[in-house]
Amino acid sequence: MADDSLHQIAHLDHERVRRRGYPEAVYCEAKSADHVRTIAKALRDRAAANGHEAAALFTRATPEHAGAVLAELSDALYDAEAHLLAWPPRPPEPTGGLVAVVAAGTSDRPVAREAQLTATYLGRRTELVVDVGVAGLHRLTGHLEHLQQARAIVVVAGMDGALPGVVAGLVSAPVVAVPTSVGYGASFRGIAALLTMLNACAPGIGVVNIDNGYGGGHLAAQIAAPTT
Repeated sequence: MADDSLHQIAHLDHERVRRRGYPEAVYCEAKSADHVRTIAKALRDRAAANGHEAAALFTRATPEHAGAVLAELSDALYDAEAHLLAWPPRPPEPTGGLVAVVAAGTSDRPVAREAQLTATYLGRRTELVVDVGVAGLHRLTGHLEHLQQARAIVVVAGMDGALPGVVAGLVSAPVVAVPTSVGYGASFRGIAALLTMLNACAPGIGVVNIDNGYGGGHLAAQIAAPTT
């Protein structure tokens, strides 16, 4: 491992939980495995000094990133499909309302899993519904009664990106739309889906960036937080 001190790599926001109620996430993309390992070690050392674990998510993690994190946080949960690690591995006891995560197609599932795990580790009960896109709406309507019980719904879709508008027209909960880069050439790696979601005529839709399952899950977790 390279001899990199933490202050040359990152300035960890240890007070984010106190300030916002949610832990910091480490975005691994473009970071070396050595840098990610240094960050993981800093989190472990701080937890040991404070006598409790400092919750953290590592997003956009490659297998090399995962190996580096697990070298320091051996019990961390690693979900290869979502490209995400969580430490400590056991999520908090869920509070607030249900966050439902809906994936239009099976190819959208990795981003949907990132959204689901993010909301789970931010303390919400979550459920995942997969492969209910607009090419066969009967698949969606079969889940409709259950979706209507959710406090927030994350809808993940590529191709034409039409599903969030459909869902928002059928439920009362806010919908967080997550476009994915799934699709053939004219989808422009998610831009077509993004524009469709931004132009949806159904009210109550918020849109995050392309493939941003973490952002979608985080926003939904905030929406579904316990009321005071």
